[in-house]
Amino acid sequence: MEHRLIKPRTPRTNGMIERLNGCIADVLTTTRLDSSRHWADTIKRYTQVYNQHIPQNALGLIPPGQAMKNGYQKQLNLFKKRVYNLGSASV
Repeated sequence: MEHRLIKPRTPRTNGMIERLNGCIADVLTTTRLDSSRHWADTIKRYTQVYNQHIPQNALGLIPPGQAMKNGYQKQLNLFKKRVYNLGSASV
């Protein structure tokens, strides 16, 4: 996986991110959390459910995890680790 920043003023991408943040906020406000450990476990479980079971319109009504698997099978070169900052390093 690679960390990417979105382009400024891209409402579609920002909307998807805000929707996900809203879903997480809903889970956290409707769940009684007794400790930071319980909070971390709740977020982990929600992420699992979101990635594996909730279909997304933008992905053709499949969950993000399935979209990643499909993309991996179609374009293996996109999933190879790229090394950055290979400038002159002193040894």
